[in-house]
Amino acid sequence: MLTGKQRSYLRSLANNIQPIFQVGKGGISDNMVKQFSDALEARELIKATVLKNAECDTKTVCEEIAELTQSEIVQVIGSKFVLYKQSEKNSVIELPR
Repeated sequence: MLTGKQRSYLRSLANNIQPIFQVGKGGISDNMVKQFSDALEARELIKATVLKNAECDTKTVCEEIAELTQSEIVQVIGSKFVLYKQSEKNSVIELPR
């Protein structure tokens, strides 16, 4: 579980990254969950966008993906959300205490 200070730090890092995933009309598939997991392992912090034609709202999509990938929700704003999961092999982001 992330503290407020850690969440704030991760939000500041997420400002500079571009969304690498788009969730659309097709919703969340097994393949998409695998891609999210792989990206989280490689980058630790990822941003994604939920398109207007998606069946669910952004918060619901974010919560479902976070649960399926065992990651932490950093931020949900508008149609974008940010997830964090510490890498098991090459941890790069050092969280404040």
